[in-house]
Amino acid sequence: MKSVIALGGNALMQRGQPLSISVQRENARMAACALAGIARKHQLVLTHGNGPQVGLLAMQSQAFKQASPYPFDIMGAATEGMIGYILEQELGNVLGRDVPVATLLTRVEVDPNDPEFTSPSKYIGPHFDEAQAQALIDQYGWTFKKDGPTWRRVIASPHPLRILWHRPIRWLLDNGAVIICGGGGGIPVISTPDGSLEGIDAVIDKDRVSSLLAVHLAADLFIIATDVPGIYENYGTPQQKLLTSLTAGELQQKEFSKGSMGPKVEAIINFVQKTGRPAAIGCLSEIEKIIARQAGTWIMPDAN
Repeated sequence: MKSVIALGGNALMQRGQPLSISVQRENARMAACALAGIARKHQLVLTHGNGPQVGLLAMQSQAFKQASPYPFDIMGAATEGMIGYILEQELGNVLGRDVPVATLLTRVEVDPNDPEFTSPSKYIGPHFDEAQAQALIDQYGWTFKKDGPTWRRVIASPHPLRILWHRPIRWLLDNGAVIICGGGGGIPVISTPDGSLEGIDAVIDKDRVSSLLAVHLAADLFIIATDVPGIYENYGTPQQKLLTSLTAGELQQKEFSKGSMGPKVEAIINFVQKTGRPAAIGCLSEIEKIIARQAGTWIMPDAN
């Protein structure tokens, strides 16, 4: 079975944990152990988020006054390589030399006129209280929005139009490698009037890119692995209820937060409707149970 599994940024960096490499290595090690059984039995493509990491790198870049801060396409490439390396090393340690693992930088074209550039929604970086957030707004002019009880920086998250160069991904997959690609939603680029490509200041939603990739690779199954057991109806209220199985059409009728579960639901519906194949959302720690349809929220194609 050919599976595309999208690892949420919070699957590698839990809320409240210190933003340290040692913590990320430990989380990557646990992710590798959870994924090892699937990697040995199936064709596997992994994508991952980078929200906490790219936000921290942006703050570090801003702090050095003798040089201009890095743009987000460069920082996206940096975190894609960094997180990919950590995942690749931990997967390699668990799988041994029999299963090759390859990390690829992935460019993704976006529309420079996407409305996200005027109304950003993508959360990045650490959580702050209101006073801390206001201080950063005053100092740097950043945009913040509430993320639960805290505040986080937001930047543009344009919709992905196309993933550049599927062929290396397909070739490696056909030759038995586990592929790590599309990290952090890929590196955002735009087409210029002369036909060349250039980077743009944005962070693409990794779930949308993962869905696009899963469609183009004709995956048998698309899974979004995050830090919650699945999709909840009425989340955060006394009436919250875990949805275990529903169709793409049924899911489309429900409303979810634009900044958190919304893009995941959109990505899942896109894959199921375009391929007629199932998808799931659930905890990374339960990934083998999800594959066996014993956990998570399963989204099925609508009956004809």
